[in-house]
Amino acid sequence: MKPAWMAAGLLAVLAAAWWLARDAAPRSTREQPESRGTPAAAAPRVLYRWRDADGVLQITDTPPRDRPYEAVDVDALDRRNRFDPHPPARADAR
Repeated sequence: MKPAWMAAGLLAVLAAAWWLARDAAPRSTREQPESRGTPAAAAPRVLYRWRDADGVLQITDTPPRDRPYEAVDVDALDRRNRFDPHPPARADAR
């Protein structure tokens, strides 16, 4: 019976250590990197959509060299998919 209690205690200690350390990630991994002194949000985010030799859809952050591709403006998609919880009042609303 003792080994079972020791294993349960060890598991509880490991779970508590994980719980306390999960938010202690270095600040640099939580923030977007900056490039050349300008915020990363200022640079346009673009992804490239293309198909490989097997016809599988690939989405990458660099365009392929030898295949046709489509540039996807991620910022435009973010703007389009936003919901304004407080839209401006319309003139014809009563």
